[in-house]
Amino acid sequence: MGFNCGIVGLPNVGKSTLFNALTSTAKAESANYPFCTIEPNSGRVAVPDDRLFKLGELSNSSTIIPSFLEVVDIAGLVKGASNGEGLGNQFLGHIRGVDAVIAMLRCFEGDDVSHIEGSVDPIRDADIVETELLLADLESLERRAEHMHRRIKGGDHKEKVSYDLMMQVLEALREGHPAREVDYRGDEAPFFKELALLTAKPILYVCNVDEGSAAKGNEHSEKVIKRALNEGAEAVVISAAIESEIAQLESPREKTEFLQTLDLDQTGLSKVAEAGYRLLDLVTFLTTGPKESRSWSVPNGSTAPQAAGTIHSDFEKGFICAETISYHDFVTFGGEQAAKDAGKMRQEGRDYVVEDGDVILFRFNV
Repeated sequence: MGFNCGIVGLPNVGKSTLFNALTSTAKAESANYPFCTIEPNSGRVAVPDDRLFKLGELSNSSTIIPSFLEVVDIAGLVKGASNGEGLGNQFLGHIRGVDAVIAMLRCFEGDDVSHIEGSVDPIRDADIVETELLLADLESLERRAEHMHRRIKGGDHKEKVSYDLMMQVLEALREGHPAREVDYRGDEAPFFKELALLTAKPILYVCNVDEGSAAKGNEHSEKVIKRALNEGAEAVVISAAIESEIAQLESPREKTEFLQTLDLDQTGLSKVAEAGYRLLDLVTFLTTGPKESRSWSVPNGSTAPQAAGTIHSDFEKGFICAETISYHDFVTFGGEQAAKDAGKMRQEGRDYVVEDGDVILFRFNV
């Protein structure tokens, strides 16, 4: 369990370089010319979580299974993509099913990598990306609304609720507002989700800076961070070039030492994962034993039975209780049995809301 995201951005901003670094592959061609990515690329990467390895050590687990971040990289978007310019608009359908959109923005100067707009301006680039996503949503929704209106006129009134919501979203899009700003009722949430709109997805801005700015950012990234705060989005600063170098190092020790030489305390992958979890409001609970130690991601506010259901539907159906130890107590007392002996294991019922770092053993009967 984890989350999935689609990387969008203008050509030559470092999308494919980041994708290759995150997934430790060379699936996405990376070169200094527009549209070097033609076919969509997808990959999975383990979400870094040091807690898992500590649990595995204490439980003598045979296997460590992390949560995964699934990434889709598509061709660069350009101004006018919705009118057929460039290639990116052809592949937007590949990211309609993702949980979040990563908007990759160029925040570094340099003549060695050309910019399709002729200058470095991440705010302008972010506006271009948002506009093209909005226009793609508008085109898609107008077609669907027309077909649905015909069915309703023909006597099919079952879709009236969906149609009314669709018209509300269309009005917002036509006024230049992304779908995520539409205020809909709680009972309309399933219909809204079914629309699979690109501008309904939360945005994580990734500021691709030069190596010298990776630790503290620069004036370009500062503007993006301010924009993200105003929008309720997230923004992280990374150097795709550095991430490429890190991906080539084999041992964790080598990676740590390399980061330290650059005054960095975490990789870009860690930054993206942490920001993604904040953006999507996810928490992680953990399971551990001799067979495996594993992390599971659930929406913040999930009850114990709902969390159990992410492991297997039978766990939720036959839920009895959740034997819960906080990660801190599990580690402090040196494992499950010692934590139990110290009175740190709690038997939580159906109404318990899972907290980040809970180490849980679900009891169930089917």
